[in-house]
Amino acid sequence: MAAKRKTFEESMLRLEEIVTQLEKGDATLEESMTLFEEGTKLAAACAKQLDAAEQKVLKLTGAADAAPEEQPMKGDLL
Repeated sequence: MAAKRKTFEESMLRLEEIVTQLEKGDATLEESMTLFEEGTKLAAACAKQLDAAEQKVLKLTGAADAAPEEQPMKGDLL
């Protein structure tokens, strides 16, 4: 049975846990390498989800052919 795909938020939370564990320095080398491998996979999955979300926003705003452009949100002081 295939593993349940984590949401972006679940992946980020797990990534934060991994970083905290690695920063403590209590893990063995083998444990650290396993955590690092999991972390790199999570980071790549999060980047992929963010890229997909960005493409969807560009498509919905009709700017799919244009380069992404940052716009201040309403209520921003800038």
